[in-house]
Amino acid sequence: MGTLTTAQADGLVALSRDIHGHPELAYQERHAAGAIADFLERAGHRVERRIGGLETAFRARVGPTEGPAVALLAEYDALPEVGHGCGHNLIAISNVGAYLVAAASVSRLEVAVEVIGTPAEENGGGKIDLLREGVFDRIVAVLSSHPDSQGGWGVSGTGLGVVGKRVAFTGVASHAGSAPEKGRNALNAVIRLFVGVDGWRQQLEADSRVHGVISDGGKAMNVVPARAEAI
Repeated sequence: MGTLTTAQADGLVALSRDIHGHPELAYQERHAAGAIADFLERAGHRVERRIGGLETAFRARVGPTEGPAVALLAEYDALPEVGHGCGHNLIAISNVGAYLVAAASVSRLEVAVEVIGTPAEENGGGKIDLLREGVFDRIVAVLSSHPDSQGGWGVSGTGLGVVGKRVAFTGVASHAGSAPEKGRNALNAVIRLFVGVDGWRQQLEADSRVHGVISDGGKAMNVVPARAEAI
């Protein structure tokens, strides 16, 4: 198997720092996707941009031009307020680096290797969008990576999945100052939901997580909320 050159390794570190310094939210990763695609093109690889109908998705391929392929998934979206708290800049360069290593041994590849830029991992489901558009139709296996918060390296067969729910409560609006007794406060129901979740957490398995925020708690402080929502 091939290895990275010193120039490639240095370029990947610079790319990681560039992505980290320009955090972008789901489906808005124009700087990151463009920087990665440019990096691959400078290395001599043909890059398909805007694949699957997504502006910030891309793909490059080495090995047999037809038939099945193994996919390496690069992620590069960030979180609101905390930026690259999940280290997606590192996920991006590790999978691009693995692709370059495969490219260095292209004559020995019996199955093609693709690096696929997959936007919107944190929110929105970019991989699902690409799956529905047929981007993974020829893919027989998928590999990716994730940084360890403890600084270690390892191989993991499983990871935590995400199931999102939107919960809405409906009440009756009234003026909170002059006639509060005529209202039914939907926000109270959302607050009780979170109190219940807090109590539930102590009984959950160690690999379970439940998090949420109040996305709609009412429109004015002097109106009993007729609707409240959490996600």
